[in-house]
Amino acid sequence: MTHSVILKHHTDLDDVREDLIKVYASVRGDLLHLPNYQVETFTERLDRHGNDPGWEAVMAHAPDGEPIGYAYANTVEPGNRWWTRMDAPAPAEYAGSTSLAIKEIGVVKPWRGQGLAQTMHDELLRHRDEDYVSLLVNPAAGDGKVMRLYEGWGYVQIGSQQPSPDSPPLHCLGRLVKQP
Repeated sequence: MTHSVILKHHTDLDDVREDLIKVYASVRGDLLHLPNYQVETFTERLDRHGNDPGWEAVMAHAPDGEPIGYAYANTVEPGNRWWTRMDAPAPAEYAGSTSLAIKEIGVVKPWRGQGLAQTMHDELLRHRDEDYVSLLVNPAAGDGKVMRLYEGWGYVQIGSQQPSPDSPPLHCLGRLVKQP
């Protein structure tokens, strides 16, 4: 079904904010009772991330125009809290240079299992200039399925962190933006 999906790039949060919040609420519906996953908490993070350098989102839309998925990221510089919150220092090639941090990827349930998350991910990375990309994942998500999915995309664990007291412990995964 992903052949009929429409992907749109956005670099201005205001253009896509409401759609991101709507899709997030659908994607995380089963977790919204947990403090770290509440819509208000996500919205605060989204607004902060949307003001960070290099912010970009890819939204997926069904043929009827309905938003069905998203991926967004921003640039992180050496010394950024993305790196300083690590349990141990991240590898220098990541933390010592300008890199890309994917902050969120989500697909609504009816569209899952069709490769849409990877399609949005790859589209998000396609024109990026950074050498390295990283993301955070809850190793328990989907009984480890989400982490295995990212590993299948070439990611390896480069660290761990707990971004906030309400957040579960997360693994930081990284890879080259452009895969050989």
